[in-house]
Amino acid sequence: MIGENIKENAEKKVNSREIEKLKKDFPQFFDKEGDFLLDRFKEMLKQSDVTLTKEGYELKFLGKSYARYLSSTKTETFIAPHVEENQKEENKNSENLYIIGDNIDALKHLLGSYSGKIKCIYIDPPYNTGSDGFVYPDNFSFDAKKLADMIGIEEEEAERIINLKGKSSHSAWLTFMYPRLILARELLSDDGVIFISIDDNEQANLKLMCDEVFGEENLVDTLIWKGKGGGQDSTFFVKTYEYILCYSRNISEFKLSTYEIEEDDKNYIYYDEERKLKYKRQLARKWGSNARREDRPNLYFPVIAPDGTEVYPHLPDGTSGSWRHNKLRLQLEIKNGEFEFVKNNDNEWILYQKIFASKNGKKSKKFTNIIDDAPAGAGTKSIKDLFEGNAYFDYPKPVTLIKKLISMIDDEFIILDFFSGSATTAHAVMELNAEDGGNRKYILVQLPEQIKEDKPAYKAGYKTIDEIGRERIRRAAKKIKEETKADIDYGFKTYSLENVEEDILTRLDYFDDNPKLIVDDMVSIFDTENSSGKDAILSTYLALDGYGLSVNAQSYKLDQFVAKKVDKSLYIIDQGLKSTDVMELIKRIESLELDITRIVVYANSIDFSVTHELKKNLSNLRNNKTVELIERY
Repeated sequence: MIGENIKENAEKKVNSREIEKLKKDFPQFFDKEGDFLLDRFKEMLKQSDVTLTKEGYELKFLGKSYARYLSSTKTETFIAPHVEENQKEENKNSENLYIIGDNIDALKHLLGSYSGKIKCIYIDPPYNTGSDGFVYPDNFSFDAKKLADMIGIEEEEAERIINLKGKSSHSAWLTFMYPRLILARELLSDDGVIFISIDDNEQANLKLMCDEVFGEENLVDTLIWKGKGGGQDSTFFVKTYEYILCYSRNISEFKLSTYEIEEDDKNYIYYDEERKLKYKRQLARKWGSNARREDRPNLYFPVIAPDGTEVYPHLPDGTSGSWRHNKLRLQLEIKNGEFEFVKNNDNEWILYQKIFASKNGKKSKKFTNIIDDAPAGAGTKSIKDLFEGNAYFDYPKPVTLIKKLISMIDDEFIILDFFSGSATTAHAVMELNAEDGGNRKYILVQLPEQIKEDKPAYKAGYKTIDEIGRERIRRAAKKIKEETKADIDYGFKTYSLENVEEDILTRLDYFDDNPKLIVDDMVSIFDTENSSGKDAILSTYLALDGYGLSVNAQSYKLDQFVAKKVDKSLYIIDQGLKSTDVMELIKRIESLELDITRIVVYANSIDFSVTHELKKNLSNLRNNKTVELIERY
């Protein structure tokens, strides 16, 4: 588990993530020694009509190489469930998650189960205003020489990177955000989208960084949130807006929802017998101000009216215009009844497009890129309403804003917010699900940031930011349930990311090299305030193996030993596995009583002779069934 990740991290390079992806998807471009065959790769690109360019435009900042390195390393934390909290009736079957810890570690843990499965990400990262408390938080556990050797840079540059600690410069902010966005992109589904709130302090840098991470072609739009009330908080102009950058994972797969508005029925005065719908007429010219003939001469051509006469496009003032479609498509649309010829008072044919009403009297409309119906003050008000008049947070985002964003996507997906703060995202998900019957799920991540002792929240008994966020979700859930009686998921499962103490790592390394010498309880070393070591190890394994953190593992008794079973995986974590348990396990696999494909063992808990016996029997199953044995340390 942790020991394996530490050993892998020792070998990581700046480009390790990219090389691993290339080897996985393009193994034909590597030789048996693992060297990349660049000429063969270039030849493939030429055959695919890909133009090779030497343009050198890119985003550069101090710390970029280190940021890329951070995105390649594996987390050295483990996942500890809050067992008592998670077993409560409202939480035990919930698919919502709240993770307490550094979000870069959380994202790395989530990759095992949620890579390519998150349809929407919303984050409200630090704006780096100089007064929002942002400083680069990395605790470098090495000196400049080691960092230089690790990522292949000069020692002087490595020293400058280390000096970013505690700074709030642009480079520090970019170094902080870059690896998190790289990992976030991997979590997004092909049709997924990320919304990022930001203001002018880092908007330009964020745009360049997102262009690089997500691809310029995947920019959906920059939304303008006109949420501020016009306070005199700037030197020159009153600031009334912020930005929300919106990028897709794959623009060709991405779709935005529309919303319905009531149609004005009196405008639809004609009736179409074929469609059984009312319609109104729209002059069949190109919409918009650039509809003149000289603007689009290729769209100026005649169409044939019912009596054989030619009809040309014109503007309302009688001057030559242009059609909306090319000749082939326009002829097809006329044939299909989407357009009609009507004679005017001068007995001249005019071509109109039919604009049909919908059957239910409602019309679909696209969202605009300006959000002006989510006042910022509503964010503070919603928290005060839940906490007896106490705000506790400065400038929390309003629930209406997040509801507007996620309503643009769908009604059944997972939304991730890894700068959770006041937990507005969870509140918005519950409200929207209660309103439209959706089945959206959320994953929130929040650092257990200490609250200062002079703050009202601390005096009310809250020691860390996440404590307020989780309490906000509980209170919002109770309020929504009482008001709507909606049958939705009001609960959430809580997990903490924990670090392994240095002396424990030493012991893990020792037993990894000397498996016969295990005498200590190597499970309890992962005990935490909220869970046993066994529960922590199991949760970490489940996230790694693709089962996620909302699944409930079942106890499975062999002879005397009790393992944990999830789907077709059996987990053996505790000490105490005996030969009799192994024989019982093999018997059930061979009789097909136990249908599994893999056995995952925490090797530090199992005696060497028992492990040997298990391996031998699994390699000689009588029914020719294949069961993989995975040993972890």
